[in-house]
Amino acid sequence: MITVIRIVHVIFSLGLIITVLMQSGKSEGLSGSIAGGAETFFGKKKGMDELLGKLTSVFAVLFIITSVVLAIV
Repeated sequence: MITVIRIVHVIFSLGLIITVLMQSGKSEGLSGSIAGGAETFFGKKKGMDELLGKLTSVFAVLFIITSVVLAIV
């Protein structure tokens, strides 16, 4: 049973890492202002950012739950 929880824990941690890395960062400085202008001109994909935000929350909660279960067991 512990092996199954560990495997699921690794899957959730990899999912969390991937979803965080796929999110668009908040740019700062001169390059951020140029990129911001391009986003308003070409339009930004809000749907993908919202989906990745929700997936990040789900993976984070599941990761914490499996962490607590592994700590107790």
